[in-house]
Amino acid sequence: MRFGMGQQRITRAECAHVAALARLELTDEELDRFTGQLDELLDHVAEVEALDLEALPPTMHALPIANLLRPDTPGEVLDRDEVLAQAPFAEDGQFRVPPVLGEAP
Repeated sequence: MRFGMGQQRITRAECAHVAALARLELTDEELDRFTGQLDELLDHVAEVEALDLEALPPTMHALPIANLLRPDTPGEVLDRDEVLAQAPFAEDGQFRVPPVLGEAP
């Protein structure tokens, strides 16, 4: 069903029904306010639906996107002994971490 501009697209009772489906308890004031807001939202949806988009190709993004990943090239590395010297626990050239159960190392 199409509505002209200025005609209400959703009634207060319909808004109350949607609120009940969403398990929302609304006061009369909230119900009036949300009915108006939802009606405005539906007006905007109708404006978008009225646009002629036949000549436009479907897109996932409004702007073209290039590959956002950086190249996987090796860079400068830290000295292993220097890093392990700063770790709370190290063993056999590796970090030692507590067991999964949270027990102390």
